[in-house]
Amino acid sequence: MVNIVHKFGGSSLSSAERYQAVAKIILANSQLGDCVVVSAAGKTTDNLVKLWQSYQQQDSQAVSDILLLIDNHQQALITPLLQGESRELAFANLQADLAIITDKIQQQQLSEAWLLAHGELWSARLLASYLVQLGLTAQALDARQLFTLHEGQLLQQKNQQQCGAYIATHCINVVTGFIAADSQGNTVTLGRNGSDYSATLLADYCYAKQVVIWTDTQGVFSTDPRKVKNAIKYAKVCREQANLLARLGNPVLHAKTLSPLKNTDIKLVVRSSFDCDAAPTEIVKEGYSKAKRFITTLDNIDLLRVDKLSSGEVGELSQLIQHSLHHFTKAGDTYLLVPAQTTHQIVTHLAGRANIIESNLSGCAVVAATADIVHLGEQALELFDKQSITPRFVHLDTNYVLLLHEQAIDSDVLTLLHDKLINKGQELAVIVAGLGNVGKVFLSQLEQQLQRLSEHYNCKLVALLRAKKMLFSASGINLSEWQSQWQNEALDYDQAELLGRLSELDYEHKVVIDITASEHFSRLYPHFVDLNCHLISANKYAGTADYDWYQALRENLAERNLLWRYNTSVGAGLPINFALADLQNSGDRISRIEGVFSGTLSWLCSCYDGRSAFSELVFKAQEMGYTEPDPREDLSGRDMQRKLLILARDLGLHLELDDIALTPLMPEQLAAGSWQDFIDNKHLLDEFIAAKAALAEQQNQLLRYTGALSINADSVTAQVGLVTVDKDHALASLKPGDNIFVINSQWYNENALVIQGPGAGADVTAAGVHSDLYWLVNNLK
Repeated sequence: MVNIVHKFGGSSLSSAERYQAVAKIILANSQLGDCVVVSAAGKTTDNLVKLWQSYQQQDSQAVSDILLLIDNHQQALITPLLQGESRELAFANLQADLAIITDKIQQQQLSEAWLLAHGELWSARLLASYLVQLGLTAQALDARQLFTLHEGQLLQQKNQQQCGAYIATHCINVVTGFIAADSQGNTVTLGRNGSDYSATLLADYCYAKQVVIWTDTQGVFSTDPRKVKNAIKYAKVCREQANLLARLGNPVLHAKTLSPLKNTDIKLVVRSSFDCDAAPTEIVKEGYSKAKRFITTLDNIDLLRVDKLSSGEVGELSQLIQHSLHHFTKAGDTYLLVPAQTTHQIVTHLAGRANIIESNLSGCAVVAATADIVHLGEQALELFDKQSITPRFVHLDTNYVLLLHEQAIDSDVLTLLHDKLINKGQELAVIVAGLGNVGKVFLSQLEQQLQRLSEHYNCKLVALLRAKKMLFSASGINLSEWQSQWQNEALDYDQAELLGRLSELDYEHKVVIDITASEHFSRLYPHFVDLNCHLISANKYAGTADYDWYQALRENLAERNLLWRYNTSVGAGLPINFALADLQNSGDRISRIEGVFSGTLSWLCSCYDGRSAFSELVFKAQEMGYTEPDPREDLSGRDMQRKLLILARDLGLHLELDDIALTPLMPEQLAAGSWQDFIDNKHLLDEFIAAKAALAEQQNQLLRYTGALSINADSVTAQVGLVTVDKDHALASLKPGDNIFVINSQWYNENALVIQGPGAGADVTAAGVHSDLYWLVNNLK
């Protein structure tokens, strides 16, 4: 049994470098016995079509020129890929093929299908030879040995037997796409994008588990991502919608591709051969995915009315013009949507039964769930009216609306249409990690917040995570009962189970909200991004990780058009990250940031007046829940150091944590040993602080524990530690527990921009996370 059938199109094989990339994909994703279906490389089919046209026109000079072009192109692929005898054999086979083609041209015996088949033959032979050279066992197979048609119909039983006979279990089988044979042994083609059809046919005949269509796009999108920047890539699309989209001209999948999979459990996946790490789109059986929303554009088409058109005839016409066709009934009449360049051919074939109703039309089809389609059609017409676009033909069906007019839809109008019709129908799955003090407050506020957000998105809490336990419900957790659900239904989980659950979520968007203080959990961020999850972090570890790891995460997010918000990782609910971004986006240049970024250390320094020992304040803060369980974690200054690094990286600085000088708020010897050791030697802390305070008092100054970042033309300095400040300085007036950020820039040079307020506490931190969630939804909208 074949495990996977891979299919690679012409763009995936357009150069020697692309063949190498495809070989890597095969090595990483295949096992012996699997099949690889290939199209002709790059523009090979186009050149063969031009050769056929020149042959028909008796243009001998053009024939010679095109043959030379084809020869040069194939040699340019062979030369860098193959070596030694393999290269010489490939050259010899190519020259033998070209000699036979030339002879048939001279003898006026050339046939189109036989000629076009050479593109796939050359691709299969070259890829198989290259895989063998890499040490893999592989064979090239001509699909004319596998697929036989009689009067245009597949001979199913014979084809299954032939596949069983020729598909080997001991090697990778590289099979030509697009071509087959008729019952007399003549070459026939399987039509436009026939290689995709070859792959699903082969999977059906060989009982494969999965078909992977490798393309130059990352999957199936809500509309053309080249025209609409915020087009949505769907993780799952049901076969029925995929089939409809194919008939309406969506270029990713084609109607015939899906037909062999009907009534099978074979998985169909669309992946990018140019970005193998991008999450794919899975085409699933009905009931395994909710109906999605799409806008597919149509250009240069004619609308025909046909008398007594049968569904079987639609297939015949599609075969005739090598293109999928869509037909529908309106007011008792049957209509066909036809590419304008094929209209004459179809009208002639139908012999007087077809009339052209509208010609040279453009437009779009909106595809959606039946319950939504009427409303979406009305909204589309309303938008077209505002854009002064008057449809010439409108058809509303059960799960799509067709809007045809004279002018092509430009990117601006398509973007407006997408924002109005598609974005409003999206759902956002919310995953919350961390159920401590902040997490509980966040969840207590979440139900009201989701109601506010529902104007733009239907947001659902689908998972709660804490330590090694998880509560997961793909359809949504009842927020008013989450605590009892957690007690009764939370289960142990591991990383693989969590990632598996997230990959199965059938939502347009997913966001992981990390309210933990776990470095281990932050290390899962790249996996979440690979699963197309947005990120919101109160956790500081990811923002202060090794720079290469951090930058790779950033780049992966950008490539996938995913968002990461982490305002509460510095300053709780204070809008410091927003402010820095706004200043830079408006053209300002920041030269210095100084401040107190720890609510705990702010409270300790602001409350200390020498009348009681500093250690007594530490114990009091511990009792009040202001510190970590071991307050030395706060006194170490590492938390402030991480926060300063996050701010530095927000300014585009390439800094590591060790680049920030750190002086703890305690003598070095107190950092070692147990907490009891600290208590036993607390006098060392009290003496340390008292001496610093006395020195500050002599200079009429106050003690503050700060972080400072200075940016000069040729240097950057960053440090965290205890400093003295004048009593009229902004840092001196700090209320106990508050954070303060003093920002100097080109515009705020003499008079600094000051952001001050509560920098700790469950309420303000939870509010900051909600602010990030609102920002995320607003940007998705």
